[in-house]
Amino acid sequence: MPQFIYVYHGGKKPDTPEEGEKSMAAWMAWFESMGDAVVEAGNPVGMSKTVSRSGVTDDGGANPVSGYSVVSAETIEAATEMAGGCPMVADGSGSIEVAEILEM
Repeated sequence: MPQFIYVYHGGKKPDTPEEGEKSMAAWMAWFESMGDAVVEAGNPVGMSKTVSRSGVTDDGGANPVSGYSVVSAETIEAATEMAGGCPMVADGSGSIEVAEILEM
């Protein structure tokens, strides 16, 4: 079955430990709702840099990456439908870029 990478953009760090627990519970519930489709839950990422011919951008560019996951789905449409349940998409604090991982 094809695999897709979810590249997270945006979101926010919880302000309190209680918010952190609530946020983690929402993420875990979303992953559980996708069941075996979750290949790798992934992780958040730290500050990114964008490297191009013209140099290095220290802030990650216009839309820096905030994390990633890998899922399996029959089609990119199915993968994007599952992405719609992400807590940061639901609360409007972020977005997910969905791309198929191509076998080489």
